[in-house]
Amino acid sequence: MDLQTTIYLFVGLSFALYIGIAIWARAGSTSEFYAAGGSVHPVTNGMATAADWMSAASFISMAGLISNMGYGGGLFLMGWTGGYVLLAMLLAPYLRKFGKFTVPQFIGDRFYSKNASTVAVICLLVASLTYIIGQMTGVGIAFSRFLGVSSDVGIYVGMAIVFAYAVFGGMKGITYTQVAQYIVLILAYTVPAVFISLQLTGNPLPQLGLGSSLIGQDVSLLTKLDQVLTELGFGKYTTQLPGSTLNMFMYTLSLMIGTAGLPHVIMRFFTVPTVKDARSSAGWALVFIAILYTTAPAVAAMAKTNLIRTVTPGVVMQGTDPFGAEASIKYEDRPDWMKRWEKTGLLKFTDKNGDGRIQYYNDKTKDAKVVDKANAAGWKGNELDVNADIIVLANPEIALLPNWVIALVAAGGLAAALSTAAGLLMAISSAVSHDLIKGVFNPSISEKNELLAGKVSMAVAILVAGYLGLNPPGFAAGTVALAFGIAASTLFPAIMMGIFSKKMNKEGAVVGMLAGLFVTLFYVFAHKGVFFIKGTEYLGLIGGANSFFGITPEAFGAVGAMVNFIVAFLVDKVTKEPPEHIQAMVESVRVPRGSRMVDGAH
Repeated sequence: MDLQTTIYLFVGLSFALYIGIAIWARAGSTSEFYAAGGSVHPVTNGMATAADWMSAASFISMAGLISNMGYGGGLFLMGWTGGYVLLAMLLAPYLRKFGKFTVPQFIGDRFYSKNASTVAVICLLVASLTYIIGQMTGVGIAFSRFLGVSSDVGIYVGMAIVFAYAVFGGMKGITYTQVAQYIVLILAYTVPAVFISLQLTGNPLPQLGLGSSLIGQDVSLLTKLDQVLTELGFGKYTTQLPGSTLNMFMYTLSLMIGTAGLPHVIMRFFTVPTVKDARSSAGWALVFIAILYTTAPAVAAMAKTNLIRTVTPGVVMQGTDPFGAEASIKYEDRPDWMKRWEKTGLLKFTDKNGDGRIQYYNDKTKDAKVVDKANAAGWKGNELDVNADIIVLANPEIALLPNWVIALVAAGGLAAALSTAAGLLMAISSAVSHDLIKGVFNPSISEKNELLAGKVSMAVAILVAGYLGLNPPGFAAGTVALAFGIAASTLFPAIMMGIFSKKMNKEGAVVGMLAGLFVTLFYVFAHKGVFFIKGTEYLGLIGGANSFFGITPEAFGAVGAMVNFIVAFLVDKVTKEPPEHIQAMVESVRVPRGSRMVDGAH
């Protein structure tokens, strides 16, 4: 069976499975639509949470980022995983005990204010919509490469699939679909990693293969990678940092508290029966996430090694000079996988010196030895542009693995993007129908009409998400950075203060959220443009790029969170403290005994 037919088979079967599960587990009540009836087993919920969290960013982009950034890419591993520890320890049990469907509902009730709930809905919608753009774009990338259709057509198909199982199934359908998606994506991630680890090091465990010696050599894979990348003008793979140590710390912290504040993840803990189950499911989610996250560094390093082996075949295994006259492969002899990815535009070759060979090195290096060698060889600049997003998807092709492994990766990439898109859409739907329509505008709405409003709002959200995916506002990393930054600077502080500070009042919470949102957007827009429109940047107004202690806009969410906390406590000091019954409620939520049923699930 040829590669394209195998891919169609694997992807088609996975889509049929998702839709079949949605039909089997379709929601019949608001409780099932929003919280799966509050009856999901902790292990099942842990697996669904892992799929919900491990988006296209984790599956498709993370290893690519680590591959490009080296050691500095570890901030994604530490930030995203550390956020789950915060979530398990500080938020999930208390939110589950509070017994509400959504984050805005918790904030509205805890801060006894519809204004607080409305502000939380706005923050949730902005964070979720910006985050979902990356998922839809990831769907487009995967479809354009593996199904031989344009990226736009891929997004349309992805919208239809998500519509089928999210709108009809609600949280109940999404939960069991995400379990299937987790199984698909984790197999798609680990199976190629095992094959490639065996190829390079002879060790079947990628996590151990990362530190093992290359086959036939007495040098470890990482030591060899350091040596080769240094020769090519790149930084040392095992020591390079993204900017200053302070920036790396703030970046990690922003991702961590952004994770703990993301509403589509928090919502998953309302689907289990008890507080104990909420904590347990958070632990299981960490286990399932760890399988992929401990594999990612190995996938990144091995993909980088194989890419260099492809372009300059003798450098890694034979130790030949990468600047030798015939060290680089001829463009006409490039492997099939390069030809396939060139069609997507995510891999580009420009023959700058006209010799018909592919030169791959860091032409921006300040290393005089590398510059002299490149000049002596007649090189005129780096000729191969590899988008970080293709590293995982192209990895089995680079390693010349069997067709069924490549097809499995295609299905896994789509599963990762679709599972998170569904979770985000669920958060958006519940915010509009449950928190705005029922909570603010029409409290007496019937359950049937509320359920209908939830499905309609989700359908509209799918259309908006599809439009943004088809017409991205000219940014990539900024999408995820803004999503995490908004969650970190708005929702996370409000939830923390709502649980652990019984004296925090509604004025402090609302002004704090608005201050965090404004500061974060102001700094990000200064770098990226107002609403990411090119040409509207105002770096001069803030003193230049990264002017705040060298902190990048992607890391600024942590600063926004600090502003939120400070402003909230200052406002709280000069305004009236919360009513006694609210303070008593906060005390009761913190007492570790019993649990309330999810509202409406009686």
